[in-house]
Amino acid sequence: MIAPARRAAYEVVRRVFEEDAYADRALATAAAGDRALAQRIAYGTVQGVRTLDHAIDTLGRRPVRKLDPPVRTALRLGAYQLAYLEGVPAHAAANESVELVRAAGLERAVAFTNAVMRRLAEGIGPLLDSLPEGPLRHSYPDWVAEVWERDLGREEALALMRAQNEPPETVVRVLRGEVDGEPTDVPGALRVARVDERALAEGRVWPQSRASQVAGLAVGSREGERVLDLCAAPGGKATMLPGEVVAVEIHEGRARELEENVRRLGATNVRVVHADALDLPAELTGFDRALVDAPCSGLGVLAQRPDLRWRARPLPELQLALLRAAAERVRPGGTILYAVCTINADENEAVVDASSLEADMSLVEEWPAFRHPRRPEFLLTLPHRDHTSGFFVARLRV
Repeated sequence: MIAPARRAAYEVVRRVFEEDAYADRALATAAAGDRALAQRIAYGTVQGVRTLDHAIDTLGRRPVRKLDPPVRTALRLGAYQLAYLEGVPAHAAANESVELVRAAGLERAVAFTNAVMRRLAEGIGPLLDSLPEGPLRHSYPDWVAEVWERDLGREEALALMRAQNEPPETVVRVLRGEVDGEPTDVPGALRVARVDERALAEGRVWPQSRASQVAGLAVGSREGERVLDLCAAPGGKATMLPGEVVAVEIHEGRARELEENVRRLGATNVRVVHADALDLPAELTGFDRALVDAPCSGLGVLAQRPDLRWRARPLPELQLALLRAAAERVRPGGTILYAVCTINADENEAVVDASSLEADMSLVEEWPAFRHPRRPEFLLTLPHRDHTSGFFVARLRV
């Protein structure tokens, strides 16, 4: 019999790699039983798939890419449990993988699956221990490791890889009421054991990393000012901002989600506009401040999104276009807050440099703990240093 949590994990992993699904959405629709266990196995397998596939290739003596999808998925799940999940007997992991293959109607592959699982049980630990430090051992695409080593140096890149394979801290922004948790170095940000679903539904808290909250606070808007948020969904930062806020979102479904979140959080000062940030209505101009929380590769939030490392891509051209679009809508002397949740100089300081906008140095005076290690006029939060998501933040003068 297959435990519901492992069957759910199997469905998540299968859908991520065979149907290009997002892990969180696939998990949300899976009948999990023990949802925490299902998430741990599914997310761990997706995150570690490069390392796991190397072990299956080496010990299974058949390329993973040539296996039937149900066999491939079952072996990946089994390999993850053997390598990283404490307290799982080898025979139990093997039996579950075999039963998953059998349930998929592949009786002819049962003996093969069982044989590979036996070899993995005997050899996966020593094999993984023998891997050199780098992207194969820590399960990252080579290009990500190369970007981090270029920007941070080898030792910091390795520390960053290790940090983003660990579960991130759980932090909420407290809007109202009393919430159990631990205060942090960011005002209004509370570290909690778990998100209180009732408080979330009632709009009393919002899950948001400390780094993300720093980006929202760094906008520096005040009552009486007009503020433009060009890429606003799902609304975490837009609902932080004082003043008269226009929150723009291009995707219709996400714009509806943004409107729902604005209502739930009681942000009556925020007006949602469903529009393309690069082609805004003419009347949206003369703003005092703008926030450009631009789409990016997301290399600073890989711990939260296990599948992102396999689908991430840099977007510097779009980011520069959005920054320039914001500059056209902000009055002379106003400011733009440019933020991206990535650790990649091509999307961070290179985009700001290409915009020719002047950095507002007072930003770093406000947040000295998060100073960029090479560019002191900017902020860069680093998961291995700051124990939060990775964000680049620049405040720029028009």
